Amino acid sequence: MRATVAACAGGALVAAGQTMLTALAGPAVAADPYEKLAANAMLPVADETAGPTADSIDPATPATRAIGADQLTGSSPQALPVLDEKSELDVASLTKAVDIGTRIAATARQINAALSGGAPQAVLEHGEAYVLPTTGRFTSGFGARWGVTHYGIDLAAPIGTPIFAFTDGVVEESGPASGFGMWVVLRHADGTRTVYGHINRSLVSVGQTVSAGEEIAEVGNRGQSTGPHLHFEIWDAGKNKMNPLPILQAMGLRVVGDGANSPD
Repeated sequence: MRATVAACAGGALVAAGQTMLTALAGPAVAADPYEKLAANAMLPVADETAGPTADSIDPATPATRAIGADQLTGSSPQALPVLDEKSELDVASLTKAVDIGTRIAATARQINAALSGGAPQAVLEHGEAYVLPTTGRFTSGFGARWGVTHYGIDLAAPIGTPIFAFTDGVVEESGPASGFGMWVVLRHADGTRTVYGHINRSLVSVGQTVSAGEEIAEVGNRGQSTGPHLHFEIWDAGKNKMNPLPILQAMGLRVVGDGANSPD
């Protein structure tokens, strides 16, 4: 659908350009050589091989130029037509349509790039791509749990299930972590961080730049875990831990089993 919008807008602009060229330059010259000869026969003819003779000049009549001579010399350029207000409005509308089509195509490219690694969902927010970090099912939320605070959400999935970078970032931590067994922490351009805990295996190293939707780890069951799952956290720039679920929901990323946007 997006590609179709861009193509239609581009075709409309080409058609408008052809109409404008016809108005400015006149209809195209006929390709038929006989038509060319017929058109040339209508032009005034000047005999350049022989000058006027005494017998052909009437002394009582002042000399005159051949009819149409001023057009042949190009001494009287014709003014170009000016577009009326409606034509200018039509061109502006078509230009806007092409711009919208271009932006739709750019958005599609970003979304497709974020999904190319296998991420289950991707969205575009303020020009940046974001993905659902794994295909797991929501099993536990943010808040008090078993007498302690649970600072993320749990997404249950089999060991080895791919985990994807939530958005573009740089790897800040990768490896063993207390409580999580192993984790990956990404730092993003706005200072926020995302945490991926209980992983089975990390596929990235500290300092590495990753893109939204790039596979960075695998779901595991390491550390203080009751079953294979991804523990996912979001920290603000001050490292305060935020509830990831409403953030994902506001973006339109649907977490299966979250009780709000899931199809269950």
